[in-house]
Amino acid sequence: MRTPTHTLHASQSHSGWDRSREAVLSVPPGTTIELDVADASGGQLGPDSVAEALTDMDMGRVNPTTGPVRVEGAMPGDALQVRIHELRPSGWGWTGLIPGFGLLAGDFPEPTLTHWHYQPSGSEPAAFGDVARVPVRPFPGTLGVAPAEPGPHSVIPPRRVGGNLDTRDLVAGTTLWLPVEVEGALFSLGDTHAAQGDGEVCGTAIESPMTAVVSLDLEPGAAPAFPVFETVAAPRDVEVRDGVIATTGIGPDLMAGARDAVRAMIELLGLRYRLDPPNAYMLASVAADLRISEIVDAPNWVVTCAVPKAIFAP
Repeated sequence: MRTPTHTLHASQSHSGWDRSREAVLSVPPGTTIELDVADASGGQLGPDSVAEALTDMDMGRVNPTTGPVRVEGAMPGDALQVRIHELRPSGWGWTGLIPGFGLLAGDFPEPTLTHWHYQPSGSEPAAFGDVARVPVRPFPGTLGVAPAEPGPHSVIPPRRVGGNLDTRDLVAGTTLWLPVEVEGALFSLGDTHAAQGDGEVCGTAIESPMTAVVSLDLEPGAAPAFPVFETVAAPRDVEVRDGVIATTGIGPDLMAGARDAVRAMIELLGLRYRLDPPNAYMLASVAADLRISEIVDAPNWVVTCAVPKAIFAP
């Protein structure tokens, strides 16, 4: 692994994207940096927090990103290459149902909060009560550069230039290419997760403070239309070694199909594992993969919600 030559602290963070924001660090291409990252609440939640704290959060402070980092020589039209070398989780995290947020927000109006305690090394899965053990697979939910359009812009929606991608494949060993739209690129990273299912259906994963080590390089004139990434391993094969349990949603609307598949999974987890709906919803968010399984047989498409059977206690 490359040794970082610079360290940024969680206090060197910002909320939202803005091309006019002053960089906290300027580095030449090829530099490796270490970034300490706060949890998605921006430190507003801690191990002793209760569910009501979710309704008291200042939403202007959520999803802080450490940075921005100016990459010397970066110009619009270039690709910023981000190599993720290492992710060091803290050992604590949270998953919450935030009123008004998430795929099934209308179904879950009350705040609910789960705390996770796990081995920072990832040597042991994170326990979800006595029902499930979720593999620790850390990744940053947010990696991006500043958009060309003057800001500020919310950090919540993902963009062409990256941002809140919430893509669970962006683990250590992955390389990500982002399109540069402003001079210097202005790269930031945040929203680190100890584990998440594809879709992050309740709106939160295992939100966890973390330290990331990445290197930043340039490929002149090679900006992709949208972010591109390349992985070096397939850990999902291990996670599904015992197969999956899956539900589906079928119809002409992918969002409706996604909701139907997740609602069916919540019901199934309740029947099989006696989880109440809020806990089943949170477990689906951190462990279930929401996929488009078919999108060519008009007029109906198939959305699948799949949970690895290996996570459940014998």
